[in-house]
Amino acid sequence: MNYDDIEEQDGVRFSWNVWPWSRAEATKAVVPISCLYTPLKEREDFTNHPICYEPVTCKAPCRAILNPYCQIDVVGKVWICPFCLQRNAFPPQYRDISSTNLPPELLPNYTTIEYNLNRVAQIPPIFLFVVDTCLEEEDLKALKDALVVSLSLLPPYAWVGLITYGTMTQVHELGFAECAKSFVLRGTKEYTAKQIQDILGLSNNTVRPNGQPAAMQPQLAGPASRFLMPVKDCEFVLTSILENLQRDPWPVANDKRPERCTGVALSVAVGLLEANFPNTGSRIMLFAGGPATQGPGSVVGTELRETIRSHHDIEKDSDKHFKKAVKYYEGLAKRVSTNGHAVDIFAGCLDQTGLLEMKSLANSTGGVMILADAFNTAIFKQSLQRVFQKDEQGHLRMGFNATMEVQTSRELKVCGTIGHVISAGKKSTCVGETEIGIGNTSSWKMCTIGANTTYGVYFEVVNQPSATLTPGARGLIQFATQYQHSSGQYKLRVTTVARNFADGQGPEIGNSFDQETSAVLMARIAAFKGEQDDGPDVLRWLDRMLIRLCQRFADYRKDDPYSFRLSETFSIYPQFMFHLRRSQFLQVFNNSPDETAFYRHVLNRENVDNSLIMIQPTLTSYAFDAPPQPVLLDSVSIKPDTILLLDTFFHILIFHGQTIAQWRQAGYQDQEGYENFKQLLEAPVYDAQDLLIDRFPVPRYIVCDQGGSQARFLLSKLNPSTTHTSANGQYGAADGASTPAIFTDDVSLQVFMEHLKKLAVAGSS
Repeated sequence: MNYDDIEEQDGVRFSWNVWPWSRAEATKAVVPISCLYTPLKEREDFTNHPICYEPVTCKAPCRAILNPYCQIDVVGKVWICPFCLQRNAFPPQYRDISSTNLPPELLPNYTTIEYNLNRVAQIPPIFLFVVDTCLEEEDLKALKDALVVSLSLLPPYAWVGLITYGTMTQVHELGFAECAKSFVLRGTKEYTAKQIQDILGLSNNTVRPNGQPAAMQPQLAGPASRFLMPVKDCEFVLTSILENLQRDPWPVANDKRPERCTGVALSVAVGLLEANFPNTGSRIMLFAGGPATQGPGSVVGTELRETIRSHHDIEKDSDKHFKKAVKYYEGLAKRVSTNGHAVDIFAGCLDQTGLLEMKSLANSTGGVMILADAFNTAIFKQSLQRVFQKDEQGHLRMGFNATMEVQTSRELKVCGTIGHVISAGKKSTCVGETEIGIGNTSSWKMCTIGANTTYGVYFEVVNQPSATLTPGARGLIQFATQYQHSSGQYKLRVTTVARNFADGQGPEIGNSFDQETSAVLMARIAAFKGEQDDGPDVLRWLDRMLIRLCQRFADYRKDDPYSFRLSETFSIYPQFMFHLRRSQFLQVFNNSPDETAFYRHVLNRENVDNSLIMIQPTLTSYAFDAPPQPVLLDSVSIKPDTILLLDTFFHILIFHGQTIAQWRQAGYQDQEGYENFKQLLEAPVYDAQDLLIDRFPVPRYIVCDQGGSQARFLLSKLNPSTTHTSANGQYGAADGASTPAIFTDDVSLQVFMEHLKKLAVAGSS
């Protein structure tokens, strides 16, 4: 079975492709039945052949949507729902249905289908920029330039607004072209939603008495039209405001941080949108050049001698700002996600900006997080531009106000989702008792969703062992994702998948294991646990799960580690777990709390291939006598006469071996007769450029030499098969003959596997 083809058609990959029949067997399988699902995976046929009618649904309370797995009676014009087995009559427009004339939703290759619903959003997407002005002149200029460029990337009909903040928060009026005019709010005060709306004059009636929003065309947007206007109407005024934006005028002493009221600025942005535009596709885009130091949501004081919290401070509960700030931003996140608005956070600072405290804003709304050293870096500029990528029709590649609903056949229940969602609180009959991630519901809300946004969805089998397995029995799952396209059109993407059941005695279940997908799904659970539990507890849980999986599916004789064998379908899974244990998702050493929050955020939005690169980076070797080839992520791959290209997803690194570095420094590549050396130096650079083209967020690009300080980015990822304690490990030996040592106390993959074999064959874990 080619999992890539299934992913191409349905945007879904499962941990197991044959499912255990009973709850007991499913528990023994250790890795839960689960999948990574990309609801808006781009498909050309949806664009070229749109389906412009409403879907046919089963009777209440089931409401499953007509799909290729339904039994149909073309004579009686009825169909049987495979989820609840109810009989349903086809609506009148299906009267011409026959075995040779079937609508697309009943054709076998339409297991995923997209309907264009007969609803259009009355208000275009809104983009509200929230801009930090406590920046150095050079950085502020780079940020202003990037924002002016982003205006040209927005559709002319999109609405845009601007809030700037430093010591105070300013809401800029865009409907007043005669001179720059703004409302100023104090940066030390916590404002309620009502106060913000009163100050900005937004308290006029925006909702009809019957609860339906008023139909708002741009000219009818009420009082908010002073602050939010279509790009085509305000581009000149907004560009002028941005170009004339000055640094925050408040003086800053040498031993102090700027007074920065990020929390108030975000609160004002949330209040502005929720007053007039509930459940309207909107993005609040925060550009923060440093930590919040005053007012609600501050993460550190203004005194430079007070350091911003570290992992150690959080663990010891010794930081006075942390819990208060987290609670404040979680309150804002709840409001903003309830209103269907997303928050993007662009941090441009060498120090931390409080991303950890603010992470709930992006994580619960589907917004993006970008971590850069400054706003004049390529990482920030290119990542910002990629947020506004367009499809072939010229529409932004993003959806708004999405909901994803999951339906299961009666043998299965849904346990939860791990991804950038909030619970929609729907308690249907297919909600399981076990909770994994965000559970206790069969429906989730996503305020914004991209073409590559991927969710981990987890299930459980509820059959009792006594239930008899009928031959050919299969379980079904249906995902229904409704969203507002950036053109304003509402769409519904429906994916229906089926997999066979088997009892635990035969080899079918083991042979259907997708080790790559399973590694990513388990990584998501581990990172989710890492948010609540201590690091060592999560590692112990991961080890226990791996040992139990090996005990269930490996071939071995009891108490004989040398007899231990894993079949091909499981062979590289322990290796993924080894690298996951050492990854930045679970190891906080050497990473700031902000970086940890950023890495986990990205893991929870990417598909199988990208997530695997994060867990186990790829390493390619370039040498004179061989074409570029993948090599082991191991210290033995470092050779003096080769170049290595490392891709960790977050970093793209070119590493020159000792001899290559010496030749390059001597300038051989510029001399006649050394053309092949010049080509060798250029080859990894071209390949790195290919990797950088589509990657989001844009990775950090590093070029380094063996023995250089930045080589640490490579050494930290390699399997330390030669360490400072090995007999032959001599770091940077003069003759370059011996393999360089890696200075670490981590065990190597070889030692890890030996321990795994011993524990797996020893009986119960």
